[in-house]
Amino acid sequence: MYRERACAHSIPISPAPLKPSAAAAKEQGTIAGLPATPPGLAALRVLTDVPVPASNASIDYAAFLHAHVLSQPHSVMRYDQAGETLWVKRAGALNPSWRYRVLGALAKAFKMPCSAPCPTRGQGGRCHRGAAPARLCRARPARPEVLAVSEDGFVMRHLGAPGERTPSLSDEMEEAIARGANAVLAHWKQGLQAISKVHKAGTTLSQAFARNLVRCPDGVIGYIDFEDDPTAHLPLPVCQVRDALCYAHSTAWMLERAGALPEARKHWRAWVQTLSPEARQVLHASIVRLAWAQRLPMDRKLGRDGQRIRMAFELLRADL
Repeated sequence: MYRERACAHSIPISPAPLKPSAAAAKEQGTIAGLPATPPGLAALRVLTDVPVPASNASIDYAAFLHAHVLSQPHSVMRYDQAGETLWVKRAGALNPSWRYRVLGALAKAFKMPCSAPCPTRGQGGRCHRGAAPARLCRARPARPEVLAVSEDGFVMRHLGAPGERTPSLSDEMEEAIARGANAVLAHWKQGLQAISKVHKAGTTLSQAFARNLVRCPDGVIGYIDFEDDPTAHLPLPVCQVRDALCYAHSTAWMLERAGALPEARKHWRAWVQTLSPEARQVLHASIVRLAWAQRLPMDRKLGRDGQRIRMAFELLRADL
């Protein structure tokens, strides 16, 4: 089952039906004006485990979604069924449009297009976020598999085997700190490779934080929190730079703690060369705009987010 730093601890499920329960999430910061993870899937911040009676009959996933998406007490819920585990995500309410206009104006003022917000459009008072995962899954090698979609939400299959832990790359990197720089670098480079695979497919992840890259049972890195589609609002090179900045922000502090930052800069410089010329140009301009981050303290005098922005800049400056 999902177990991520950014979301919730797993809840064991007994054979008897359990009363649904929820787990609180740890909040994650954002880098230099990038919008916070929007409401919705949001790295599965609110999870609930619900046992479903075993059945050997094949599942009509559209009917299953229709039966649960509006009646379930939480926006994201897990359903264990004989042979598989399903997640149902209900579409969230739209954010006020004025927030997007303000964030968009700030992005233009600071000449940081990668910080521009990506609104999710709705219709008739309802949000169509449910449609994004299926469309994006068809366009890139993303997991988990989206099984049914409606305007009210979607149902997807669990990445791992039923009842198994599916650790995030963030979990693996943090656990590897005690084993030294090489162990952390090995996981970090796998994340870069996973992002490259998506970029080479001609698309983007949108929320490429390490907490959203998860280890599948076969060892392959899968993707979650792919609900919004920034390519509907921003040029692809800008969207891919957003991926790079999100990944740097979420991992640089672990590289620094493991003493791996100097070596990581070499790999980062080489990885940047795999981006398109347009994306490299946007990334370089963004890093120049972030030069103020080098004035931030290396410790937590300005809080965790300030420290992580500084660590991210220490990694990104390799491209200057």
